[in-house]
Amino acid sequence: MDFHTLNFWAILAAALSAFLIGGAWYSPALFAGAWKKANGFLSEEPKAGPRVFVIGFVLSLVMAINLAMFLNDPKTTTAWGATAGFLAGFGWVAMGMGIVALFERRSLQYVLINGGYLTVALTAMGAILGAWR
Repeated sequence: MDFHTLNFWAILAAALSAFLIGGAWYSPALFAGAWKKANGFLSEEPKAGPRVFVIGFVLSLVMAINLAMFLNDPKTTTAWGATAGFLAGFGWVAMGMGIVALFERRSLQYVLINGGYLTVALTAMGAILGAWR
């Protein structure tokens, strides 16, 4: 595997896209209320300070690098990137969260909200990585 063929601008954009999707996904307009309920936050969720956002972005960057490594082929297209991202998000991440949630006695809503976010985020990451070759 040739690390020199990775597009680091695409990786950065993919990581940023996950961050932006997360901001929308967990906003009051979409799933904030349901997410709070699924996590058992009775009033306000814990505040996310700069440390949480920095670490969250670093983790998104690691995810983008990992996906870029899988898609590091000249034949990769936008469609294949999005498909691979979806398969990683739904097949690995969301299903893995489902297994953990079963043992933690978390609700299906918890899995659908958080697993759904990661599936959408990885699908977008894959599309960006596939398109920006």
